[in-house]
Amino acid sequence: MSTDAEHAELVEELLAGKHRALARVITKIENRAPGYRDLVSELHRHTGGSEVVGITGSPGAGKSTLVDKMAEYYREEGETVGVIAVDPSSPFTGGAVLGDRIRMASNVGDMDVFFRSMSARGTLGGLSTATTDAVKALDAFGKDKILIETVGAGQNEIDIVKSADTVAVLVPPGSGDDVQMLKAGILEIGDVFVVNKADLDGADRTVQELQEMIHMQSDHTANLATGHHGADGFEGADATGDGEDEDDDGWQPQIVETVAKTGEGVEELVETLAEHRAYLEESGLLERKARMRYAEEIRNLLRDDVGSLIEAEIDRHGGMDELVEGVRTRETDPYSVADQIIEPIEDCVDDAGEK
Repeated sequence: MSTDAEHAELVEELLAGKHRALARVITKIENRAPGYRDLVSELHRHTGGSEVVGITGSPGAGKSTLVDKMAEYYREEGETVGVIAVDPSSPFTGGAVLGDRIRMASNVGDMDVFFRSMSARGTLGGLSTATTDAVKALDAFGKDKILIETVGAGQNEIDIVKSADTVAVLVPPGSGDDVQMLKAGILEIGDVFVVNKADLDGADRTVQELQEMIHMQSDHTANLATGHHGADGFEGADATGDGEDEDDDGWQPQIVETVAKTGEGVEELVETLAEHRAYLEESGLLERKARMRYAEEIRNLLRDDVGSLIEAEIDRHGGMDELVEGVRTRETDPYSVADQIIEPIEDCVDDAGEK
């Protein structure tokens, strides 16, 4: 069977609800197999029906257990679930260190909970383009809820905003360092903050510290309103680029206490996530966030493609080692090398523009 015919059959089976086809498509996406871009392009027109929630936070906060309980709750409500767990990349294989681990203990055997562990591939924030494409596959398949659980690497987790409509940040109790870490930037991406393991000592203190930080963030005189409801197209921002500011009061981040291992607080968390979704829809932010997300996706793809062209041009000039040696011996300089590499690409663009 030709590649085109195989891909057409895969898409047809995926859209028909066959999990085996979904798994094969995501494998092709993750491996960047020949023709995977055509697959994603075909699936894109069938997306837009899923709710995407990002779950992030420091290691040990209980993300996996909470995701398991959330999936169980959604299933009890009759909804289907897709889970993408972004794991640390192996320095040897580039694959997920934890592999296809069995962490969804409450949902083993339930075909309507699709779990996939993926490698972060060293990307900033732990979310690779492959992960974004995998979310599209789950969306096209028809999963009602898609949960993205990320590595929890601190401020770099801000990247999750590009793939999720709602972001929940987990903070374990009594973790002063973790709360301090939030000040470094991750505070501004959280729509909901979850104090998990709330049955442990220090939970009340952690909740209080989060409340104070959220209050400071909302107080513009505190100089901490750094973009969660502002610069990125939220409160008071011209997100659509039409020159008109929004009068929206914005979403005040909520704090929910949970004990994931027993399921305590999971219902309240799910309800709070639903409230945020309703807010996004009613305020028009959901559509604006989608516009920003697609703009960033296009930019990233263009950067990757142009980067590949540049790598090919470097090889054509003898490789990076030869170019570097010329700079080291002062026969040329980095700016001249860059101009030399980019010139034929610029010429092609100029020629195309003149046609």
